[in-house]
Amino acid sequence: MFQIIKPLAKRRLIYIFVSGLISTSALAQSDPPLEITATGSQEATQSILTPTKILQGDELLNKLGATLGATLANELGVSATGYGAGSSRPVIRGLEGSRVQILQNGLSVGDVSNISQDHAVGNNMQNARQVEILRGAAALLYGSGSSGGLVNVVNDRILTNLPDRPTGAVSTSYETVNNGRAGSVGVDGAFGSVAVHVDTAINNANNYTIPGGSIQPPGGWTVPPDGVDATNYTGKLPNTFSNQNNLGAGVSYIGQYGYTGVSVERLNNNYGIPTPEGGSINQSQNRYDLQHQTRDPFAGFSSFKFSAANSNYNHTEFNNAGEAASQWKNIANEARLELAHNPIAGWKGTFGAQFSAASLNATEVGAGSYAIVPPTKTNSNALFWIEEGKWKSLQGSLGLRYNNVAQKPNLGTELEVQDTTSGPTPGITLENRNFNLASYSAGGLWNFMQGHGAGVAYTVSQRAPSAQELYSYGAHESTATFDIGNPNLTKEASHNLEFNIQKTSGLMRGKASVYANRFNNYIYGYYTGAAINNGGQEGDGFSVVTAQQAAATIKGIEGELTYNWRQHGVGGRIFGDASQGAFDAGGNLPLQPAPRLGAEIAHQHNGWLTNASYIYSYQQNRLATWEQGPAPSYNLLNAGISYTERVKDVNWTVYMNLKNLLNEQIRYATTPMAVRLYAPQPGRSLMVGLRGTF
Repeated sequence: MFQIIKPLAKRRLIYIFVSGLISTSALAQSDPPLEITATGSQEATQSILTPTKILQGDELLNKLGATLGATLANELGVSATGYGAGSSRPVIRGLEGSRVQILQNGLSVGDVSNISQDHAVGNNMQNARQVEILRGAAALLYGSGSSGGLVNVVNDRILTNLPDRPTGAVSTSYETVNNGRAGSVGVDGAFGSVAVHVDTAINNANNYTIPGGSIQPPGGWTVPPDGVDATNYTGKLPNTFSNQNNLGAGVSYIGQYGYTGVSVERLNNNYGIPTPEGGSINQSQNRYDLQHQTRDPFAGFSSFKFSAANSNYNHTEFNNAGEAASQWKNIANEARLELAHNPIAGWKGTFGAQFSAASLNATEVGAGSYAIVPPTKTNSNALFWIEEGKWKSLQGSLGLRYNNVAQKPNLGTELEVQDTTSGPTPGITLENRNFNLASYSAGGLWNFMQGHGAGVAYTVSQRAPSAQELYSYGAHESTATFDIGNPNLTKEASHNLEFNIQKTSGLMRGKASVYANRFNNYIYGYYTGAAINNGGQEGDGFSVVTAQQAAATIKGIEGELTYNWRQHGVGGRIFGDASQGAFDAGGNLPLQPAPRLGAEIAHQHNGWLTNASYIYSYQQNRLATWEQGPAPSYNLLNAGISYTERVKDVNWTVYMNLKNLLNEQIRYATTPMAVRLYAPQPGRSLMVGLRGTF
């Protein structure tokens, strides 16, 4: 299922763990005993419906990256895609794309990042207050197709409590590897019963420096693809820049029994696509949110909550000559109602409804323009019911969700017929599709002694094919592929069984899990071996990728252990995870993460915080038949130091981070070949910054 840990890697891990002295900084406003938390901390196991992992406060600041994927890349069971510096999504237990739903304040982020890895997630991480990872019954509150899990990014734009005085934060930083400059400001205040929030952030970075050459040594490309200028760059890697900014504001009325609030956000993002062909994406999004909550609305119920969002997203993909090649648009509307009841016979829970409507359109621009994805309306209506009960040392959870999803393409759309250099001429027929999805989850936890528990969970998750998987037909410049959907795809179903054991009290804590996730009709992009032949026009030579289905299974194991020496202000953590997916008929699933081992150590005293983190990622040679490789192993060592001092009413923190200290070539196995074989992650870097909170 996965590789056995080699003795040499074990010795290397122990050496780095013992010798590391400093790492990424965190905000240390005071000097309480330091505690490094594990997934499955005491807070997260009081309720098995609580998110699997919550990043907040100092820990979130410590791990914050320019993208959501970079922020979560080293969490237990979570890896990331690496499409340069501008686009990175989390990969959870070997699953990505539509199987990992991204939310903002409990509602869909409204972008098109689930369609392709080159599409950035439509949020700015510098404004995040909390990031939650959810799986199992907790995930069914928000979606039925997220077999990998859900990631919910929470910000403070709609305040739910009145600040007793103006509060806020300001930060600025500079990074050497890409001449990166970042800054953010956020302020909260109140006028009577009205709370106001304003935030803005900017993050500009040039092309980053790479260790060694850009092209992966033998084992990757043996001969560059036809028509591709696969220059082996050193130093700065072209098309790895990223420039983003956003502005957000929110107003809420807060009364004795609840609150009502609205918020607005504008996001702009311009970033490079580091493929041999080169290019860039210019992304923008407007988002409007409404939230209302009433506490104790009537007898027997603890709260009623209504939330809604509208997002207008678009991005334009440019070729290496700076000419617009394609345009993607998505207008999304979503609303949900939740009603939480008081305990009944030991059970408490939430039931509700969720409605969403999205209009997706992707068009090739310029001479001879045509639809890449025809204008498609996706309507989803769902009912959900989640319950949790507790009896002495036993806890149980039940989740049920029903979804009806309708995909309605514009049947009059004309699709461009293309010829291939080998194989049959591709084609596609448009038709409306309707899917009824039933997902459910059941789990139990036995607290067999104080602070110790053993659990089991079984989750069935059904997913409807996306509009792109069903109807796409056109060249995708940023991935150098010609994507062909399959209107005959059926719903995908995953059956996940997981066993875990955890310790949630005392100085030593930890968690270990083993799982198997069986898929019926797993949807994937198959590289046919054919290429487009259109006489040298846009897309000429691109690989033909078709949407197909097959039975598949992903198996994995993960665990971590933390120890906190409270009296000395020292904490440590070791962890590891491994998963591997395969088709039941034989062969490996594409884009599977490599097994990893890691360690952290930290020390805090008198306002100073130093720590170190290390990850060893094994070589990934279990690739799909059309993938080239292997993805090489790597050692990632990060380090940093910070100092916090209170000056009048402001806590100021100055920090220094060192990233990729060993200057290793890092190529994620979860990244498509077009980038992995050509564009490694950034080399050694120094970041310095200043943060203030008041």
